[in-house]
Amino acid sequence: MDKGSALIVGVGPGLGLALARTFSQAGHPVAMIGRDHERLAQYASTLAAEGRTARPFQADAADAEQLQSALRDAVDTLGAPEILIYNAAILAPDTPIELDADTFAQRFAVNVTGAVIATRTVLPLLAHGRGTLLFTGGALALHPSPELMSLSVGKAALRAYTQSLHEFQKGTDVHVTTVTIAGAIGGDDPRFAPGALAEAYLDLHHQPRDQWQAELLYS
Repeated sequence: MDKGSALIVGVGPGLGLALARTFSQAGHPVAMIGRDHERLAQYASTLAAEGRTARPFQADAADAEQLQSALRDAVDTLGAPEILIYNAAILAPDTPIELDADTFAQRFAVNVTGAVIATRTVLPLLAHGRGTLLFTGGALALHPSPELMSLSVGKAALRAYTQSLHEFQKGTDVHVTTVTIAGAIGGDDPRFAPGALAEAYLDLHHQPRDQWQAELLYS
């Protein structure tokens, strides 16, 4: 049986690209969704040279219409999805009294609302109603930083959303998990190398039903 596609929202040179490489290596056609189409096209060329199937789709995660359109185009191109990975976030320094309402709303739209839009778009399209929804979380959800206020709020809200969705999907064939990464991606610790993290996401997708969990604390 052909494997369903993997839709990855938020693909950059670190974890996003590693996820695309890992899931395409596992036999899933991969949609790489992000704002920079030229960069995504370069990633697609690199993966194609490695014998993998990955396609670029341009969308700003803060724009609901763009994101929905890109996800649907990806499904039309690559087939019914088996995996959704929401990896988009805005990492920008800010404090609890610094941001104006518009800037905070724009960052929240990427950090959280885009995940809700992606979920609502992809759930009805899952192949045979089965699949895995994976959300990139972080230790800021547990230990907020006054220097990264909007991202702290976003990761906490994303964690709450994912855990609620996990409970809501109980009894179905949809596995919902947040990967709470409690370390510096790409730092000195090899456990937090992008490739090692991507393998953890793939392991979650292959996890037996009786081991499904709302959260993987990766520390």
